[in-house]
Amino acid sequence: MTEILDQLNAAQQLAVTSSTGPVMVIAGAGSGKTRVLTYRIAYMLSQGVDPFNILALTFTNKAAREMKSRIMELVGTTEGRNVWMGTFHSIFARILRIEGHVLGYPSNFTIYDTDDSKSVIKAILKDLNLDPKQYPLNTVLSRISAAKSNLISAAEYNANAELLSQDSAAQKPMIGEIYSYYDARCFRAGAMDFDDLLFKTNVLFRDWGEVLYKYQNKFKYVLVDEYQDTNHAQYLIVKQLAARHENICVVGDDAQSIYSFRGANIQNILNFKRDYPDVQLFKLEQNYRSTQTIVNAANSIISNNKDQIFKEVWTENDEGNLIQVFKATSETEEGNMVANSIFELKMNQQQPNSAFAVLYRTNAQSRAIEESLRKLNIPYRIYGGLSFYKRAEIKDLLAYYRLVVNPSDDEAFKRIVNYPTRGIGKTTLEKIELAAGENGISNHAVALNAGKYLPSLPSGTIAKIEQFAVMIQSLNYKLHKLDAYNLAQQISISSGLMNELMSDKSDEGISKYQNTEELLNAIKDFTEREEEPMPLLDEDEIISDERTLDVFMRDIALMTDADDDKGNDNNKVVLMTIHAAKGLEFPYVFIVGMEENLFPSNMSLSTRAEIEEERRLFYVALTRAEKKVTLSYAETRYRWGNMTSNEPSRFLSEIDEKFLERQTRRVPVKNGGSTQMQSAPVFTKKPLKKLDQSTESAMFDPGYTTPVDQVIPGVEVEHERFGRGKVLSVEGTGPNTKATVFFNGFGQKQLLLKFAKLRIL
Repeated sequence: MTEILDQLNAAQQLAVTSSTGPVMVIAGAGSGKTRVLTYRIAYMLSQGVDPFNILALTFTNKAAREMKSRIMELVGTTEGRNVWMGTFHSIFARILRIEGHVLGYPSNFTIYDTDDSKSVIKAILKDLNLDPKQYPLNTVLSRISAAKSNLISAAEYNANAELLSQDSAAQKPMIGEIYSYYDARCFRAGAMDFDDLLFKTNVLFRDWGEVLYKYQNKFKYVLVDEYQDTNHAQYLIVKQLAARHENICVVGDDAQSIYSFRGANIQNILNFKRDYPDVQLFKLEQNYRSTQTIVNAANSIISNNKDQIFKEVWTENDEGNLIQVFKATSETEEGNMVANSIFELKMNQQQPNSAFAVLYRTNAQSRAIEESLRKLNIPYRIYGGLSFYKRAEIKDLLAYYRLVVNPSDDEAFKRIVNYPTRGIGKTTLEKIELAAGENGISNHAVALNAGKYLPSLPSGTIAKIEQFAVMIQSLNYKLHKLDAYNLAQQISISSGLMNELMSDKSDEGISKYQNTEELLNAIKDFTEREEEPMPLLDEDEIISDERTLDVFMRDIALMTDADDDKGNDNNKVVLMTIHAAKGLEFPYVFIVGMEENLFPSNMSLSTRAEIEEERRLFYVALTRAEKKVTLSYAETRYRWGNMTSNEPSRFLSEIDEKFLERQTRRVPVKNGGSTQMQSAPVFTKKPLKKLDQSTESAMFDPGYTTPVDQVIPGVEVEHERFGRGKVLSVEGTGPNTKATVFFNGFGQKQLLLKFAKLRIL
């Protein structure tokens, strides 16, 4: 194990080797948090801890896979694969599939996504004759989600006078009743939503002491990644699991707590010492990612927050560039500035598109950036767009798979009972749902016996309904007789869905068909993939080694946007919200829209806690950058269709001025036959040696650039960023002329002269 510890700095070694009792690791941005968590587990295994007794909880499947892979490299596959590592939701979903029967749930329960939940609520609003404008789906679902995150059941919600009063004041007095109906319908369908995976686990541990005792003894060591992002439900589950042995290690950074809108509670990490008075606290303060300037600027920002665990992040990296601050007259000019800067950096420093990220507070800000990038033919991708698994045609096919796995899944039934069209219209579906509700059974159960439950329907319609239900049931019988791919293929054909898509020869139709083919390819890959079997949570747990469709669907249901492959189309500039950027890093980062009421948001200015979270969000944005940060704001911007005048964000004034280079730049540039105002940098340099007046004047004129034919091998030149250098060679002709220049402190650089703006000294 010595060679492993040798790869860690002193602070990391202490955090890794203190493997018993309560431990909290406060890890600054870029300080090697994941490495510490990974090495800590490897160290525990090397000291004889049984891997079956270790539970490590993460927030993304991707993080869990990467950490587990690294652990197996460090200590070997046999030991590493037996560590229990996964997301909160995936681990607790497995526990619920084993133990959920005591709560009345089948082991094959469906996990509803947001669209499913909204569909259920929409149906409830209709049944209760409530106005969807008074009860917007997002608002209702958010209210129910918040209740579950705080472990408030539907019954407790409706007995809570304060919550009911809040709803009445908001002119939504029926939310409590909607919650009750929603809970009942999910239960009838054998379904849980994402919040239920935490809520029901808490209920399980709270009401079934023998179940809690069983998992306390199984998981003698509990580790939690990104602890600052845990909500109340996650906090209580972790606390209950660790209560017996108190070997709990949490890793996180209070300065990067930015998800309160999802229920994350920063107090969980701030008050950890209150829960565990004998906690050992370790601080990882060395940043390996960013330049000194970026690190120091971020420190100066976060120091303004009162609610924090103090730390002083530092780095041994180069000092780096000052942070550029640009003032634009409009969002259009801001977009042009970003695009031009990316273009120049690409040309001058031969950087790939993927080296650049543009971060913003709201998705709406991407439009102006996109337009400017397109004008310069710079490829980009918007991260957080429509996920592959959220496309309509994919959700249609997945609905068939869901219904085959769990015939009680009413939302899947509703989605595909008449797709492709089979003569079961909206009115007929409503009658099926009504009969299901009256009899307390699923839609599919009604459809199987349509003649009994729907005697008033025409015989032809009854035959169609029963034919559909029998098809689903017959496919369900094959669930554990065929592997995932063969059953998926059979469902795709039997349902008529593939024929439906093949018949559409439009570009959109072809694209949809190709997407469904890709889904089948993913299932084929899943079926043929050789993976080490997961360790059993329970002696009664059945882990299929036949790679069946129900196992594939469990994996898909637990995927989140954070698990999407961020490597696709990876040679493109990335555009994303700051929230989506957490955990990522890029050489060059542009943070746009640094305006008061936009960032910080005007929705987060009413309390100090809200402003401090906005400040933490800015801290996260700054610390995504490795080499260079550019901040920008627009004096005017369209918001909600109206032109607004803007003041610079308060956060700009909170950065120590010595780390900033403020610039306002607009110079005329020829474009064909016309002249346009276009951004060009203004730089402040230390005085150079005294030259004759004409040369000195030209050197400090922002619009002046040495003619290309004067840049020859041997001459000394000045570059706006790299400073003094000597030309080693020149190649190419005309606008394609390139020079290889050696700069003190930066080494050899190849520059395209038409963009390099070199000045001969």
